[in-house]
Formats: sequence, structure tokens, C-alpha cells
Amino acid sequence: MLLNRCFARHAVAAAILLAVVLITAGADTRARAAAPAPVRGKISGLALSSHALATAVGQAVLDKGGNAVDAAVAVGYALAVVHPVAGNIGGGGFALVRMADGTAVMADFREKAPLAATPGMFLDAEGRVVPGASANGCLSAGTPGSVAGMSALLERFGTRKLPELMAPAIRLAEKGFVISARQEESLARATPRLAEHAASRAYFLKPGGVPYKEGERLVQKDLAATLRRIASRGPSGFYRGRTAALIVKAMQEGGGLITREDLASYSVVWREPVRGTYRGYEIISASPPSSGGALLVQMLNVMECSDIRATGFASSQTIRLMAEAMRQAFADRSEYMGDPDFVAVPVKKLIAKEYARAVHQRILAAGDKALPSSRVRPGLSWHEKDNTTHYSVADGRGNAVAVTYTLNDAYGSAVAVAGAGFLLNNIMDDFSVKAGSPDMYGLVGGAANAPDAQKRPLSAMTPTIALKDGRLFMVAGSPGGPRIITTVLQVISNVIDHGMNISEAVAAPRFHMQWQPDELRVERLGLVRDVEEKLEIMGYKVVVKAPMGDVNAILADPATGRLTGSGDPRAEF
Repeated sequence: MLLNRCFARHAVAAAILLAVVLITAGADTRARAAAPAPVRGKISGLALSSHALATAVGQAVLDKGGNAVDAAVAVGYALAVVHPVAGNIGGGGFALVRMADGTAVMADFREKAPLAATPGMFLDAEGRVVPGASANGCLSAGTPGSVAGMSALLERFGTRKLPELMAPAIRLAEKGFVISARQEESLARATPRLAEHAASRAYFLKPGGVPYKEGERLVQKDLAATLRRIASRGPSGFYRGRTAALIVKAMQEGGGLITREDLASYSVVWREPVRGTYRGYEIISASPPSSGGALLVQMLNVMECSDIRATGFASSQTIRLMAEAMRQAFADRSEYMGDPDFVAVPVKKLIAKEYARAVHQRILAAGDKALPSSRVRPGLSWHEKDNTTHYSVADGRGNAVAVTYTLNDAYGSAVAVAGAGFLLNNIMDDFSVKAGSPDMYGLVGGAANAPDAQKRPLSAMTPTIALKDGRLFMVAGSPGGPRIITTVLQVISNVIDHGMNISEAVAAPRFHMQWQPDELRVERLGLVRDVEEKLEIMGYKVVVKAPMGDVNAILADPATGRLTGSGDPRAEF
């Protein structure tokens, strides 16, 4: 059943498009009929990821008595094999854990800038940004955190041993897995970048630099050997010894900065999550150096000031309120957000209900007009690529884990470590290479997120867990760069404000506003014409772009605890 889910996501594409149109038009009953049924969880729990094989690995751990953390570790390593566009051991991310006893913490295993990093490392002698320097090749790589993160989770909350949980990933790497149609497309797009590096060509392209096709098998022997070293020695099998030597060799040959000292000194940081409330639900989400949780709670606080249910799903009034909440939050992000170990981040002020009420009053004062981004500034007196992946796990005991991790760009830096079989991240591009200079998404960052030695770059990753009356209610997250935050926001609102089941909430059309550029991004078929016209009259520049996000979300019935879940029919990544 779990393997069939991958094919079902494509089989229901037409039904989802119909649901999008019907939901947007307000035909709620017909839309519910068109949306696919949610995946039903077992007594043991439910695991959801962006690849059916990884999902099956996680579910098997739950079915054998492992808890949510055990399953999350197994899924993380499986994705490193079968989802190389974003799954990784050469990247980093965040894991939000909420245990049945009420313990809630975030494991920050975000990549770190090497010791030799400097604020101006990607600028030329005249202080201009060197095009592509922070995004391609070895110089763009930060010290990976995923391996340390998985072990930290297991040591603190797990019940199974690492070799047992990594065994499926090792088998998948050793024996290979079949390339899907979506992976064929992804690899074809990445071929020019991968072909520039000998090891990447050898590992991820066929002889002659030809990309793999759907139905062909990708075998990764060197990756299997690297995973065995981790399974037998834990993080030392990655950050020291042979694997570390291979990473350093790749850095030396490619002009990168990561040294043995960078690898040996890497550590996971346990952080307090960001907490808020929304209409009687408790929201727990990622804390800095992720901006996701603070912005999510800030936006929800503004939305709480209005009756979203009354104004209706996808109405011009609802979209306007949410877009303005997004605009202000992203303006604040540009000024205040960074690594809390380096800068003071005013999270409490940003997520205060009083601040949200002030923002809401400014929105009301503007009447039915958009607030131009040129008039919106950080209200108190980025830079992230799309190719992240998120997975959600909840077990039958009430434990839940939301993990979002990344290589940053599709296939990261495109540099594979020769002899080790895995790709390195290009996370250095997540720093504000030059304060005030917009990135490729138009996101503007400041000095708080400038690169520096051993600093963690700002992120938009938003692994989120929601509670109702102290019990698990939702586990959610998505890839998508800055759109991660607004994607998670809309899934939460769709359930709480509009009464959708989890499948409907994930499938519903999305929109996005991020302050700069000053545009309201929507998906194709995301708005009916009269709503679009009203928004344009209000002053919004409405632009239609590609689908947003690849959500994996779980919903728990507050009364029975029964789990249902949904992947994303967009399958963006």
C-alpha cells in the first residue's frame, strides 16, 4: 500500500486539479469528493516522506515496535540514498521532536560555515558579488550536520540501535533502486551541473554523461560503504577517519574550505522551539537559525485578529489579510534574523500578540488596498534554495517528529565526494553574501546573516507540530525555500479555519508573498478570475508560477488519536 502511494500521487493529478478549481470557486462539497482520501495510519503509527521506499522503511520500523524517532532516523538515511536531489548525509537541517510526556525540543543540525569563512568571501576586490561563487563548487559547501543530527536524535530519544536502522539504506545503496519518472526529469535538469565534476558524473550519470531514465537502476556502492562506516562507528565514521579524509581531499582539490578540524568540531545544538497559539491550538515550530517558526507564528497571530472562516477560503479578503501578514513577516526577517549564537534575535517581540494586533491595525487602516512593499519596513523599535525535503512521523504512543533537511540547491553544490559516493551541500549561498543585496528569489538579507567562521546560515525550514488540549494534532512541513513558511501556514489554516481533512488541506491551491519582490505568487488554477481581478484592483501584482511545496503532513483526531496523513500531489521535488 505504501509503495502504491507514490504512483497514486500521479494518478490523482487530474482529480487534484479539479479539486483546486472547485475549492477555489467555493464548491466545498464537490471539492471534498474530488480530493484523494487521506492515508490511514496504523496502530503503530504513520510515517510519510517524499519517496515511497523511504516511507516504507520508516513504517516498517514503527510496525516492529520502534518509536517515532527511530523511524525518523531510518527515513533520513533511506532518503539519502533514494532521494539524492535533497535527501542527504552531506547537508543539514532541523528536527522538531515532541514526545508523549510533553518534552518538545529542536535538534539544530544545520550546516556550519568553515573556520576559514569570512563576511566578504564571495565579493571581489571592488566589493561586488562574484556571480555563482556561493552556489557552485566546493567553496559553496558548509560543514555537513545530518549525520551528527541523526545520531543525536537517536541517542536522546531512540529505542533502536543505529546499525539496525541504517540497514535498509545500506541495502538500497548496495543493490540499487529504480529511477522514477520524476527523478528522470530531475536528473536531466541537473546533468549540466553534475557533468562538471568527475565524481558526480561517475555516481549520478551513466557512461558518457547520459542521465538515467525511468525504470533504470541506480546502484551506489561507494555510498553503501560510507553508510557502513557510519553504522559501525556512529558520527566518528563520518567526521573522522576515511570519510573525513575523502571530504578534505575533495575540498583541497576543488578549492573548498572544509578541514579536518571543521569536521571533528561539528556539534548538534538542542534549541527551544518557537511556541505560539492559534484559535485554541498550540503551535510548536523551528527556532533560529531557522526563521520558519517565528514567521509562521507571527503570521498566524495577525490572521487570528480576523474571522478567516467567515471571509472564506481563497476569497479576496482572506488572501489580502494573509498576504499582508506574510509581507510584514518577511520584511522583519530581512532585518532581524540570523544565527542566535552570533546575533540577538528578537523572537519574543516578533511573535507577541500585541505586535500582531499593531500589524493588523495597519492592514485595516489601508482599507481594501495592498500595502506596497516600498512602504513596509521591519516593524520593531535570505537566501535559500528550493531543494529541501520534509518528512513527518508519529507513532501510536503519542510521540512525533518533524524533520526538514537539505542540500540547499538541487543536488547541492553538484560536487560528489570521490570514493564516498555522496553530494555536498551549497549552503553557503544561504548567507547574505552582501547586506541589502537581493538573492535569486528577491529575498533581502542583512548583516545579521553575513557569513562568518562556524556560523549557521539563516533558513526558512519550518518543521511544525500542533497540539490540541495538550495532545498531538498535526505534524507538517515542506521544502520550497521561502515558500516553506507560507505553505505550512496555509495547510494549518486550511484545517483549523476551513475544516478540511489533511488531504484536502495539502492539495488546496497556494499563494505566496515575501515582501521583495512585490508580487503575489499564485499557482495555475489557484484563483478564479473574479478574485484575481479584485486583488489586482486592490493593487497586487498577481503572477502565476510553478506549484509550491511538497508537503508531508499527519493529522491526529483529537478525540480518538487516530492518524491520517497526506503527501503532496504536486510532488514538486
